[in-house]
Amino acid sequence: MKQVVHIIRKAEIEKEYVKLLQLELDYELATLYDAMQQDDEKQIDKSKVRLTEIHSELETFNAFA
Repeated sequence: MKQVVHIIRKAEIEKEYVKLLQLELDYELATLYDAMQQDDEKQIDKSKVRLTEIHSELETFNAFA
């Protein structure tokens, strides 16, 4: 029974983490858009790197399925 509860909690935590990543994805996309509007190459590069990291994490959790 403990194993079932543990699995359920783990699944719930993963779902919450995916939601957090999706919010962070939206924020970073907005940041990238603003940086592009201001021609801020440094921030554009930072945003692209972070977006790549977020994408990889979301793929890990199969959040695109």
